[in-house]
Amino acid sequence: MHDSPTFNHAARILTAAARERTPADAALRHYLLEARHVGPSQRRSISRAVFGYFRWLQWLDPRLSLQKQLAQAAKLQERFHADEHAIKPEALAARAVPGWLAAEVSLPEECLRQFQREPALWLRARPGTAARLAAELGDSEPPHAAVVHLARTVVPGAAANGPENGWSIDALRYTGSQDLFRTAAFHRGAFEIQDLASQLVGLAAGPRSGETWWDACAGEGGKTLHLASLMGSKGVVWASDRSERRLQILKRRAGRAEVFNYRLATWDGSGRLPTRTRFDGILLDAPCSGVGTWQRNPHARWTCNPRDVAELAAVQQSLLDHVAGALKPGGKLIYSVCTLTRSETTDVVAAFSGTHPEFEPMPLFGGAGHPSPGAMVLWPHEINANGMFIAGWRRA
Repeated sequence: MHDSPTFNHAARILTAAARERTPADAALRHYLLEARHVGPSQRRSISRAVFGYFRWLQWLDPRLSLQKQLAQAAKLQERFHADEHAIKPEALAARAVPGWLAAEVSLPEECLRQFQREPALWLRARPGTAARLAAELGDSEPPHAAVVHLARTVVPGAAANGPENGWSIDALRYTGSQDLFRTAAFHRGAFEIQDLASQLVGLAAGPRSGETWWDACAGEGGKTLHLASLMGSKGVVWASDRSERRLQILKRRAGRAEVFNYRLATWDGSGRLPTRTRFDGILLDAPCSGVGTWQRNPHARWTCNPRDVAELAAVQQSLLDHVAGALKPGGKLIYSVCTLTRSETTDVVAAFSGTHPEFEPMPLFGGAGHPSPGAMVLWPHEINANGMFIAGWRRA
């Protein structure tokens, strides 16, 4: 990990990201796409070096060369891995996240420690096949008991075709080193790479077989495919996004996964909806500041700012207002964001509920600690995955 070729590659990526003002993960993907001579093991080391740099940025000496700062960050990551409490709580609070965040959310100490850990890689197997997939891939383990208990507390009848009383959690944490995209299991559509928090959003939505759903901000389709899978390929899921390119990626993913009960439509987020269809359920996984992903994407800690949060909160409220009219009486509206800021979570929920009295808060998962009726926070340190906020309503 401490070899200079790795840090030289990583320094070039950081320089390109700064020069072109692009996210580090995008600069990394572009660089590795061109660097065909770099082998799989070194690619992993380069990726770790780049993300480690941003994870430990506020501990580094800016007077040093990028290569030496990268080496500093790698040593800090190793020290932290050996003894997490070697980094004091005061240092974590002051350096791990930007100061403006304190006005939006009070992060528990364990959440800050989670942000400094390297992220878990989660897979979603086809329904009922997780154990078989784990045996095939090796180096795989199911979610810990607390997450399984959370999945079991889905409101009765809310989720569809699981093996036990109508629920199914098909997640696996992969801890191995093989290139999953080259495995036979991936090519036959046996799994999708999908964060555990995103999988829990699908379970919270709980679509029933034969229903009609709309994934309004579908992106590349991870949640669309999960909804369709939970419905047992019976019924239909509309998937929309402003990006035609993302929808085409969704189409390819659906073909590999052998999911066919979906329809695609572009939508710019305006009041002009992509269809006149009325839905049994709508999932609005809205664009957000992504604070909950700062473990996986540490560069975003230092590019996001309060103005972004305020602008995104306005967009989220507008999107909720636009989609609400497309829901059938008795239908479910699920709002999710992979952020933890008050402005984009409880404030948005309160504003929507205040202007839409025809929508009643809908219980999601059991348990305590919910910020408001019909809403919950999935903390990164509690599920070893992205942080996520989920809220649900039912139209009266």
